[in-house]
Amino acid sequence: MSHPTAGTPLYTDPVHHAPTDPTLIEAPDGSWRMFYTQRRAGDEGPGVRWVHGTDIGVAGSADGGRTWDYLGVVDGLDPNPGRNTLWAPEIVHVEGCYHMFLTYIRGVPDRWAGHPRAIRHLISDDLVSWQDLGAVPLSSDRVIDACVHPLPAGGYRMWFKDEAHDSATWAADSPDLTVWGTAHPVIEAPPHEGPNVFELGGRYWMVTDEWRGLGVHRSTDLSGWERQGLILDTPGRHPLDAGHGHHADVVVGYDADGEEVGWIFYFTHRQEPAERRTDVQVATLRVVGERLHCDREAPTHLDLRRARRG
Repeated sequence: MSHPTAGTPLYTDPVHHAPTDPTLIEAPDGSWRMFYTQRRAGDEGPGVRWVHGTDIGVAGSADGGRTWDYLGVVDGLDPNPGRNTLWAPEIVHVEGCYHMFLTYIRGVPDRWAGHPRAIRHLISDDLVSWQDLGAVPLSSDRVIDACVHPLPAGGYRMWFKDEAHDSATWAADSPDLTVWGTAHPVIEAPPHEGPNVFELGGRYWMVTDEWRGLGVHRSTDLSGWERQGLILDTPGRHPLDAGHGHHADVVVGYDADGEEVGWIFYFTHRQEPAERRTDVQVATLRVVGERLHCDREAPTHLDLRRARRG
């Protein structure tokens, strides 16, 4: 029996043509949403202004993630007037409430350095209307790229990139996603960003964006981490999947035979002359022995209706 496969690319933003930092979540009606940083590939301003002043775009899928429709940008995320910068949403669903942890920068900088960054906490019951609860107190004023996962003994841990501490991954714990403890370093050299944590094959895994592929780290308890190496570091054969994999999100589910798999959603840059343009791709993760395996060339039989819940 044949199974439909996901396209390459899976999704691109139809307005500004540069979706990055995807995160996926099931909506209240059972469909799926993809939230992402809506970079502006066509902006003609100086420097890196095109990656700032960004909204959070959202797409929806009613067929388990194989096709996506653009739903616009998410309103009500910015508590301040004027045009500001929104990056890298992380969304978790806990006891009927959606929690978003959003990277926030005031204004529209045209360079990377010199601008404070914060992670703001917002809540919603429908993924449409959001209430801002303020910035999360973390390890510095240069924090981005939140990832949140429940802890085995209860409570939650947030991992994030701290640019003030050599672009390492730090973490802080919370009993309720509202009160946060003292942050501490977790994964240091080499520099990286975009940590994402998930459980697959009886182990916890963290992937990080090293700008040359995704670093892989394995843990039994979410505290001690062992480095495996890189995945998505070898360019794909498809013309629109020829770059390194960047800033990923993973949804764990089951393939058509009932085997547990992870679907990794990542973005790639197109090649010259359109290198500002990006696309969201998807591949399948499996645990083989003690290692996380990803073959980006294999067909991806994606069906988020088989996602693991709870």
